[in-house]
Amino acid sequence: MRTTGKPFDIEKMQVYEAYRAVKSKGGAAGVDGQTIEQFEADLKSNLYKIWNRMSSGSYLPPPVRAVSIPKKTGGQRILGVPTVADRVAQMVVKQVIEPNLDPVFLADSYGYRPGKSALDAIGVTRERCWKYDWVLEFDIKGLFDNIDHTLLMRAVRKHVTCQWALLYIERWLKAPMVDEAGEKIERSRGTPQGGVVSPILSNTFLHYAFDLWMARTHPDLLWCRYADDGLVHCRSEQEAIALKAELHARLTACSLELHPSKTKIVYCKDGKRRGTYPNVKFDFLGYCFRPRLVRRRRDNALFCGFNPAVSVSALKAMRSTIRDLNLRRQTQLSLADIARQINPLLRGWIAYYGRYAPSALAPLLRYVNVTLLTWLMRKFKRFTGHKIRAGRFLERLAAGRPDLFVHWQFGMRGVFN
Repeated sequence: MRTTGKPFDIEKMQVYEAYRAVKSKGGAAGVDGQTIEQFEADLKSNLYKIWNRMSSGSYLPPPVRAVSIPKKTGGQRILGVPTVADRVAQMVVKQVIEPNLDPVFLADSYGYRPGKSALDAIGVTRERCWKYDWVLEFDIKGLFDNIDHTLLMRAVRKHVTCQWALLYIERWLKAPMVDEAGEKIERSRGTPQGGVVSPILSNTFLHYAFDLWMARTHPDLLWCRYADDGLVHCRSEQEAIALKAELHARLTACSLELHPSKTKIVYCKDGKRRGTYPNVKFDFLGYCFRPRLVRRRRDNALFCGFNPAVSVSALKAMRSTIRDLNLRRQTQLSLADIARQINPLLRGWIAYYGRYAPSALAPLLRYVNVTLLTWLMRKFKRFTGHKIRAGRFLERLAAGRPDLFVHWQFGMRGVFN
């Protein structure tokens, strides 16, 4: 029974729960310039407007704000930032359609899914590289910009029957984008990277474009996909070459394109696999898989294995993040102030990149210590020009207060040079 007289039965509590989810994720303002804090200043009224318009069918998404951010590998990526109110509306739809869509996805699709993570993908890839000699590493060029709307909605309608959810998904796909110059750009393809519903929509598209296609045409090959990055494990170089050609044709048929420089065939070389090949390493989700010396637990002996560790580009990005904080010149701060700024970053990095080969994080953690050393020498005159004395002070502090900085608890206390 409908008690509101509205054509669509949407509970007010659904809108409130969606707002709570949006708030927990944070995010920048959209084209209206409204922040989450400003949205909260009149929370009851703002949530009522969203509920009223969505349940009456009159909700029209505003344009998304285009934001250009640098890629780790160079170039720029365009994010589409919806307004806070539109993120809440998108979250309402996401929370309605996800219970129906997520169970449809295959086990080796890891991106943007509840109960799955990038570390799960790294773990399964690590084990499969030990069993299979070859990997086809692929990347889909501009996935979020090039998804075909007709094909996407055909896939979505197979699993989503909620009419108002389908209505608003179509409206979000057509919502224009406003660039940094204020110019409105109409869109006929893609779903903005940065939108709340975009990840589950892109997963739905690739479920048909790649996942089911692999299961149907190559049921004997293991694969792993995280959003637009993926790997297929092959038994021979010839098999990988043939698969690359097939995948190129398949994606072309789905109006997508393999990234030419990020798609390659890799030999998983280790101590037992012989031969010389041009590609014996690949980066995946911030980890670099390559031949490495590792110690065998059974007898403590060293051997060459094909294993993951934090990638060079990830280390560079993390150092850049620390450098951009300009901590070395923030002499008005205390060590406790600095700890409050960088501990959340370090905690997240160590939890993610420290899962496999944590010793590879040493250059980053050493960089943090040197940053602290430089800050100390600038803040206190007695340490100015006395690097050794300042280093010894920090070593004593780290020994007595290892809880002050997260990385001091992980064997990186005494490196201050």
